Amino acid sequence: MFATMVVDLDHLLATPVYDPDRCGIGFHLLHSYPAIGVYLVLSMTGRTRLIGLGLVIHMVLDWIDCIWMAL
Repeated sequence: MFATMVVDLDHLLATPVYDPDRCGIGFHLLHSYPAIGVYLVLSMTGRTRLIGLGLVIHMVLDWIDCIWMAL
């Protein structure tokens, strides 16, 4: 599960680093739609299944956060 938290290092590349009103999905490099597609593929293969699943769960939780911000 620690590996799935490393994906948040891409927040350090954003300006400003923290913006409470910003949705990370589609904005940050490792939260982009192509990256999410890679995470889905990783979750379907043998050796990387757990890492891929953790990354997909991470993206789903970030997506839920984006929905809550929009409400």
